[in-house]
Amino acid sequence: MEPATGHVVLGDASDEGFASLRMPARPRAERYELGRSLRERSHRSEMAYWNAPHFRVDPVTQIMHANQGRQAWLVPVRIGRMIQSPYAYLRGSANVMADDFACLPATGITPVICGDTHLGNFGFYASPERELVFDLNDFDEAHPGAWEWDLRRLVVSVHVAGRQNGFKESACADAVMHCVEEYREQIGHLADQPLLARSFNQMDVERLRSAASRASFRDEIDRAARRARRRTSDRALPRFTERRDGTARLVEEPPLITRPSPVEVDQLAEALDGYLNTLPPHWARILAGYRIVDIAHKVVGVGSVGLLAYVALCEGSSPSDVVFLQLKQARRSVIARHQHGDAAWHRHQGQRVVEYQQALQTVSDPLLGWATVGETQFYVRQFRDMKGAIIVEDIDARALADYAGICGYLLAKSHARTSGASMIAGYIGGSDKMADALCRFARTYADQVESDHAALVAAVRQGILPAEVA
Repeated sequence: MEPATGHVVLGDASDEGFASLRMPARPRAERYELGRSLRERSHRSEMAYWNAPHFRVDPVTQIMHANQGRQAWLVPVRIGRMIQSPYAYLRGSANVMADDFACLPATGITPVICGDTHLGNFGFYASPERELVFDLNDFDEAHPGAWEWDLRRLVVSVHVAGRQNGFKESACADAVMHCVEEYREQIGHLADQPLLARSFNQMDVERLRSAASRASFRDEIDRAARRARRRTSDRALPRFTERRDGTARLVEEPPLITRPSPVEVDQLAEALDGYLNTLPPHWARILAGYRIVDIAHKVVGVGSVGLLAYVALCEGSSPSDVVFLQLKQARRSVIARHQHGDAAWHRHQGQRVVEYQQALQTVSDPLLGWATVGETQFYVRQFRDMKGAIIVEDIDARALADYAGICGYLLAKSHARTSGASMIAGYIGGSDKMADALCRFARTYADQVESDHAALVAAVRQGILPAEVA
């Protein structure tokens, strides 16, 4: 497993990689100029262009390929969710974008990236101190890779979401500009900060509210925060469980919540015992005081539908003392096939997700760990942990611009925690050239997303792919 600091293809042994403590760090000004020099081989203006290459694989074929290895009976649910809108399609098609972006100009600076950055993959969750924070929160595809891919996917999601809300193209472009400008300013600011200092940068609810320019968006933030604070294990008991013979049992809701076989339950329980060994000793001792009382398979998300995902109900010293743990199947990142050498190999995909999540987030779920059942690898986290999101369908054009800026800011923060911040800042520079280029790209690739979504809808109508709304 490579170190969570990532890998810089350019061989920059500096503050942004694991250099020997006895080796002098390369001066920041030198690294900034190195990034600036990369414009000669990868012009910022080239970031504007998208034309589907003649060898591009049909998107329906790519989605069908991504369905391989999933539970066949849940594939129609996945497709049913993806055809709801171009934005829903975008959420479930990270593999398509990764293949497309691999054909585009890149600087060669490869921090750890989210790999699936879009507006819906930012949200609220609880810090170990039980404070509500806002950050990137989905890392199934996290991997060392081109920082531009994260930024490209984010701005495309902004433009697609704006169109879905009925905004004018100029309003969508304004939101994209704000996103890139905030990324540029934050990556430049953090590149000048001490390495340790930049690792403590985080956003709480008050900082999130202060970034909103409209009262209506601040109200939406408050509503989302209230919803998130209610999403705790004890409040989930009435929603997800029932009492049978004095014992709590998870309620079945086929096809979304189903009961695994007794053999599977025994295997999962054994895997959770092993998971304790991946936790820091303090948290392992605490969880060891709970016992597993039930396990169910629960469908989650869009891109994850069809992969194995379980919820384990764990009870402490009283019926109200509960913890819900979620086990999610971890597969090779869609970024990995476009990387070379050791950067594309991981011994355990669940460990990859956990370590890169901890690298990209300022604070993380203290119960993050990983487990294995046979040949299937999982990562484990709390299921009800004050998780919540801003609903982009409920906001106006100005609020979308505010929110896009917040996400750009947080993405820069995450990239700066791993590698290449000074070089990224040098490459982007202080002008709007990068923002202008990505505005054009977002608009053009949004057309591609809509075209791909239409192709998927047509495939469903023609009976090529099954779809079920659930």
